[in-house]
Amino acid sequence: MTHVENDLNKEERQLLELVDRGELVRVPNVEQEKEYARQAARNTLNKTKRVNLRMTERDFHLAHAKANEEGIPYQTLLSSVIHKYLSGRMTEKG
Repeated sequence: MTHVENDLNKEERQLLELVDRGELVRVPNVEQEKEYARQAARNTLNKTKRVNLRMTERDFHLAHAKANEEGIPYQTLLSSVIHKYLSGRMTEKG
């Protein structure tokens, strides 16, 4: 192991091993991908947009109850659920 490799944490060493084995390669359009990531980061920091949402009374009460359990406003809970679903961190059971 080289001096530089000694300074890497476990995750960084794993990534380096993947590169060495050819399992992780640089994308051909790295600058375009970097700009895409920068823009995505900027967009996440943009102002929020107000929306009207129709939902069943039962779901509305469940959202309030769950938000109370979590100690957050129900709007924050609903926004978080929508964001997680749209970003792929939450999926439907199927």
